[in-house]
Amino acid sequence: MKTATYRLELLFPEATIRRRLAEMATELRPRLRDGLLVVGIFKGAILFTADLIRALSRLPGPKGVEVDFLVVSSYGQGGVSSGQVELLCDCRTPVAGRQVLLIDDIIDTGHTLDMVAKHLRDQGAAEVITCLLLDKPERRQVSFTPDAVGFRIPDLFVVGYGLDFASRHRELPDLMSLHHEEITP
Repeated sequence: MKTATYRLELLFPEATIRRRLAEMATELRPRLRDGLLVVGIFKGAILFTADLIRALSRLPGPKGVEVDFLVVSSYGQGGVSSGQVELLCDCRTPVAGRQVLLIDDIIDTGHTLDMVAKHLRDQGAAEVITCLLLDKPERRQVSFTPDAVGFRIPDLFVVGYGLDFASRHRELPDLMSLHHEEITP
């Protein structure tokens, strides 16, 4: 009888992530205005959002920055996107007339970012700038190009630094690729 298990392999160590976040903050800063609203997609982007906000705060920048989150689902407990994105909890901060920095952990098919960016524009956002930690362009199913990307990666399943596998491994400080294996006892 075969048993399914997995192993984790280091993809990006914490120090590399922190360096890239500082670079991203510097790259994004010239585009950001006073009254900026940062919207993170909960749960996967929570660590990235917090660290990017701190990196931005170390630079001279916009005043009156607000932070909010929204919750969407397309994966459930599995590792494969359904392609159907459901808005489970909207932001509470009004977006009408605001510049919004939309932050997510990863873009692969593009369905989630496409839907959320459209939703924010439909709510009256003046501008939506998208910022992603990871980009898997070979998995894209919709035409969506993010404005800022931390790392481009091949089609790997990634955990750590907020990303999970069945609600596990979000707490890891590094980004790890997860490899499924079958073991025969």
